[in-house]
Amino acid sequence: MWFVGARGSVATTATVGLAALAEGLVAPVGLTTAGPEFDGVALPAFADLVVGGHDVDDTPLADRARRLAAGGMLPGRIVEAVAPRLDAVDADIRLVARSPRGTQRDEIALRAADIRDFRERHGLARVVVIDVASTEPLPADRPDFHDRAALESALDDASSEPLPSSTLSAIAAVSGAGAPYACFTPSLSLGIPALRDLAAESGVPVAGQDGKTGETLLRTVLAPMFASRGMRVLSWAGANLLGGGDGATLADPAAVQSKLVSKNRGLHDLLGDDVVTPLHIDNVPDLGDLKTAWDHVHAEGFLDTRITLQTTWSAYDSTLAAPLVIDLARLLSLADGAGVTGPVAELGYFFKDPWGSDEHAFARQADELVSWALRTAVRRSAAQVA
Repeated sequence: MWFVGARGSVATTATVGLAALAEGLVAPVGLTTAGPEFDGVALPAFADLVVGGHDVDDTPLADRARRLAAGGMLPGRIVEAVAPRLDAVDADIRLVARSPRGTQRDEIALRAADIRDFRERHGLARVVVIDVASTEPLPADRPDFHDRAALESALDDASSEPLPSSTLSAIAAVSGAGAPYACFTPSLSLGIPALRDLAAESGVPVAGQDGKTGETLLRTVLAPMFASRGMRVLSWAGANLLGGGDGATLADPAAVQSKLVSKNRGLHDLLGDDVVTPLHIDNVPDLGDLKTAWDHVHAEGFLDTRITLQTTWSAYDSTLAAPLVIDLARLLSLADGAGVTGPVAELGYFFKDPWGSDEHAFARQADELVSWALRTAVRRSAAQVA
């Protein structure tokens, strides 16, 4: 597993969790792929997963984990028990500059070389790259976002920086290192027309975008219920309160915009574009990494009666996300071993804005994921025999 944002809260939590699972210190609670539906699927064992990554921060990983433990997110005893494993991971985290080292093509090459070196030094079958870095502001559209040749030319221009860091990392993974890739954030990543076919051309599976962990997960469970029962939802308002690094990042109006769009897209797809969906994300520093999401649903029932539902979801978002990125690494490894290429629509189960799929209803996504995993396991076995 190669994390983009390897010293952030999600990657740190996933790394601590993976180390604790490998040591047998915790049960795989919260991991979809640990469920009985996946018993017949040959997935990488937790102990066989090796972690490295990129980050702009040089804070030692164990220190970062201790800060999360001090804030109540992680059990301190677990962090100390796996500290030697965290130190070993630290040796495989490479610093990246906030500005390109040379042209953007040069920067892509440097990031890809780090991933290939990680794979070779550890003798790994494959590396799955997962972006869990801080959300970026979405860049303005440009003509070269729609023209591969023009984009390739811009990458060689030292005076031009057309692509954000998330896209540089995605290209480095998919094209430069031939690695399966997932974008767990709402950052641009591979989401420009000129790169739409890059994963298929490179022969690797990809999945994204923006992990579905809490409030949106609940929405995609409840919204189909209203639709199925013929109750017309008039409005679905939401408010999110959080602190920590995510709260500070999303306090930037430019950075939060992509998050707001992705959180509401599923509702409109499930309930229609006429539903009113005001949504706020507010930075409340004293809450730290504990996120609280409140929703108010107003629907119309039989004989014009009013139906109101209110929900409150409170959890550490990183401990919700961490098992999902481990799941994604295992499933993308399965897909790669079976020769799957391009966006894996069934992995939309994990995302607010899934690549290759317009399905948002959680129950249907869950069924499709299990069916896909069983089929792909058979396909992989057949490929190995051949």
